Parts: sequence; C-alpha cells; structure tokens
Amino acid sequence: QLVESGGGLVQPGGSLRLSCDVSGSTLDNYATGWFRQVPGRAREGAACLSRSDDTTYYEDSVKGRFIISRDNVKNMLYLQMNSLKPEDTAVYYCAAGPELDSGYECHPKGYGMDYWGKGTLVNVSL
Repeated sequence: QLVESGGGLVQPGGSLRLSCDVSGSTLDNYATGWFRQVPGRAREGAACLSRSDDTTYYEDSVKGRFIISRDNVKNMLYLQMNSLKPEDTAVYYCAAGPELDSGYECHPKGYGMDYWGKGTLVNVSL
C-alpha cells in the first residue's frame, strides 16, 4: 500500500516535500517514482528512481528543481519540490514496481510500476 502526503497550496517560488509511506513490503526491493496529472491532461512521469543502482530520472521541466529520494529504513519515498511554478499544479502519485523498463524510465504510462497511491494535490498559486 502506498499513501502520499504533503500536498497543499503554495505560492510560486515556494517549496514542498511530498512523502509516500510504503507498507507491506521493503522499499529497497522496488523501483519507485512520482507521477503527476492535471485533470483532462495526460499523466507525466515527474521523477523516478531505479531499484538496481539508484539512478534518478527527471522530466525535463522539473530538472534542477525536484529531487526524488527514499529512506529504506523508514520505507518512505520523498519528492522535494523547489522553485515551484503554477504549471507544477497537479495531483501527484507515488508508484512502485519491480524495476523501471529500460528505455522507458519514468514513462508517462508508468511502465514497470505495479503499485500506485491515491494521490495528493499540489496547488501552486498566489
């Protein structure tokens, strides 16, 4: 089970840290990711973390601003979001799976991700 938290309203330029509590298994057995979706628009793969070598993958629009990390002891996945922009407004979902598909890492279709949380809303506005 994956449960997200940490979403909310933030002004442009601000920061938020999303958390995902992973229960029922050991986090270091999985590749993980954060995906986001605006209603009526296609899902995006914001940031992903491979299981095998901890390689990170970021969608171009969040590179340099978002950081994905995990704590294998606490079984928690995080997404630190800095310099937030109105276009970052979306529902953010955490996901986990056996491994990211080679060549399709962090693909919007979520290849390699078998488990999904219900999402947390991030609203970036004045």
